[in-house]
Amino acid sequence: MQADFFGWLGHTLGLIIHYIVEFFSGLFNMLSNAGGDFVEGMSRALGMDTSIISIITLIIGLLFLYSAVRAFMRASIIIGVIWLMLGLWLLSWIVH
Repeated sequence: MQADFFGWLGHTLGLIIHYIVEFFSGLFNMLSNAGGDFVEGMSRALGMDTSIISIITLIIGLLFLYSAVRAFMRASIIIGVIWLMLGLWLLSWIVH
């Protein structure tokens, strides 16, 4: 009787663990596909490559533009123009 109970308990715990692993595997697979589709769509819209170098360059260029906006809001026109030109120059390399 005890052998049947522990066999059933082991089987039930195994099934629960299996369903939890399958759930998280599906969830992470869905998130990975969503991230890949996002990068692919953004790259296609901008006309750039999907390489990690292009994505990093895009992020740095957008940070330069953000710095330009912050400089303009502080009334630092010369620094704002410098950040703006750097950002646009960097983004012009990757956007076709």
